[in-house]
Amino acid sequence: MTTYTALTDAVGGSLALSALVGTLPLITFFVMLLAVKARAHVSGLTALAVALAVAVLAFGMPWNLALLSATQGAIFGLFPIVWIVVLALWFYQVTVLSGRFEDMRTIFDTIGGGDLRIQAILIAFCFGGLLEALAGFGAPVAITATMILALGLTPLKTATVVLLANTAPVAFGAVAIPITTAGTLTGLDSATIGAVVGHQAPFFAVLVPFILLLIIDGVRGLREAWPAALTIGLSFAVAQWWCATFFSYELTDIVAALAGLGAAVILLRFWRPTGADAVRERLGVEKPAAPEALTPGRVWMAVLPYVLVVAVFGVAKLWTLGVNMPALLASTDVLVPWPGLDGRLLGADGTPISATVYKFQWLSSPGTLLLISGLLVAGVYSVFDGDGRFRLSLLDAVLEIGHCFHKMRWSALTIVSVLSLAYVMNFSGQTISIGTWVAGLGAVFAFLSPVLGWLGTAVTGSDTSANALFANLQKTAALETGLDPHLMTAANTSGGVVGKMISPQSLAIAATAVNLEGRESAIFRSVVWWSVGLLLLLCTLVYLQSNVLAGMLPV
Repeated sequence: MTTYTALTDAVGGSLALSALVGTLPLITFFVMLLAVKARAHVSGLTALAVALAVAVLAFGMPWNLALLSATQGAIFGLFPIVWIVVLALWFYQVTVLSGRFEDMRTIFDTIGGGDLRIQAILIAFCFGGLLEALAGFGAPVAITATMILALGLTPLKTATVVLLANTAPVAFGAVAIPITTAGTLTGLDSATIGAVVGHQAPFFAVLVPFILLLIIDGVRGLREAWPAALTIGLSFAVAQWWCATFFSYELTDIVAALAGLGAAVILLRFWRPTGADAVRERLGVEKPAAPEALTPGRVWMAVLPYVLVVAVFGVAKLWTLGVNMPALLASTDVLVPWPGLDGRLLGADGTPISATVYKFQWLSSPGTLLLISGLLVAGVYSVFDGDGRFRLSLLDAVLEIGHCFHKMRWSALTIVSVLSLAYVMNFSGQTISIGTWVAGLGAVFAFLSPVLGWLGTAVTGSDTSANALFANLQKTAALETGLDPHLMTAANTSGGVVGKMISPQSLAIAATAVNLEGRESAIFRSVVWWSVGLLLLLCTLVYLQSNVLAGMLPV
């Protein structure tokens, strides 16, 4: 039986040369996306071909194992990631088909006082943060992009806003799965890692609402609406810090999103921004009619989908009274040793690696939980239809799933191709060579450690995957260089936060949601420098936390 062990110095016996060659698939992808301006799925497939060639020709991986690695990545991309994204879009479509979404828009319009800028921040930042906490994996980008586009912002500006707004909550996304994954892989305490992230992510939470104002309405927007940005951002940040440090890192984003929304409601009872009408004129957005006065019943039915999705995810992830629901759902997972691959990829100690076992989470997947939530919503809406005004049949809701799959077909291909790319790079040793080279930089590693998380998330589209790739490496490098392993592992997680906005999956999801399929490169150019700037800020923060600001970290 042919086996393969990934070596960090596979190319010419040199770690540096191996790391350099290992970057070729990543360089290919971004050159295709930026210079050639190819569509995201074409860029992904081209980069995958390069990764396979590098794996076989440079790293010495048997061609059949390289191809099998790509297939495992493809299936993982289809399920759970594509499954989650499609069902998130469908969940939103259920509210649209029923007509109830217009009432939800009215609620946001009422809270925002008719100010387009504040509405966009509330939807993209607060509501998006709540969705990130519950589902993650692109769901908040897909849903909030559609909502903000309906407000009247241009498609490109909408995509930029939602991608940037998704920055702050990513580390604690999907009930903090990235942090739990990092703790599991490293053997470090997940709660401690979460607490350290809770001392990093809040800095972005404060900054992001100001950046959103700048993108939406320039310097004038900052001057006129900064109190709202400060209130929402600071409330979100303080809640993140408190919850991650003292309460529950799993619930951090839920608490933070609700805190930000609640703070906005209180602020807008005593203060209103100037220039709400003028900003619409500058942006060419027609002023909507005065919002219809909603009855308490209509308000309840409009927010019901999000109450139900919080309840379903809350029970699935956290309920342990009487029945341990997380354990019960996890027990339904099916472990599939990947045919032809499992047992043939060996670690440095000669034992088979565990990553070749595919976990089929048919019931515990966030996508399935979104399906259950959506069916519950559709069932309630079909019964309580407002005397026919909000008519929605359960059959129409189910048929809409097919329409969502069709809409996401090119995005799905992008996701599948890039996850295949990630698996080939990981299993062949390309990713670990890059990471090991960076880790070998000595004291400079404290500054550069977030780059690994940024790179991993940019490639895979998932902070969880980035931690799966690099968390243990971060811990090992930290111990070798005398740094705090919790800090370096947290830095990997936080680095992924700022890398999420340039990941091909996020770009494809945003492009699809705002009807800019094929223009992923334009979206990339609009967010890449924000990503790089925030990364440099994070690198500086982590470096300072490793020495002069060590006292600010949780003990």
